[in-house]
Amino acid sequence: MSDTAILPEDDRPLRPAMLRGWRRHCPACGAGAMLHSYLKVNDCCPSCSEAFHHHRADDGPAYLTILIVAHLMGPLILWAFIALRPEPLVLATTFSVGCIALSLFLLPRLKGVLVAIQWAKRMHGFGADG
Repeated sequence: MSDTAILPEDDRPLRPAMLRGWRRHCPACGAGAMLHSYLKVNDCCPSCSEAFHHHRADDGPAYLTILIVAHLMGPLILWAFIALRPEPLVLATTFSVGCIALSLFLLPRLKGVLVAIQWAKRMHGFGADG
């Protein structure tokens, strides 16, 4: 068997890692929690001891959250304004609450996905020891 038959991507499939990250679980084992508190990434997995301290999610989850929320809520607010004609205060209140709720839901999940992608692609130190 040649070395080219075994690729680093083969032992770390991207899709299962991203799904585990979406659930905020360890991308390696799927059992341990990746996050504690709201957005704080654990230093390592409590189940399999996979190290997470070197992740580099930074502002990526916030940018993705803004991108998704704006693309979902923008057309909805335009449609509601034209089709339903609510009072401005009702429209602003409803969509403010909707944007905040959707943002709070997506932010930790997208952070989990980004850390899982880094783990699967062996980025930022995730491939150094394994």
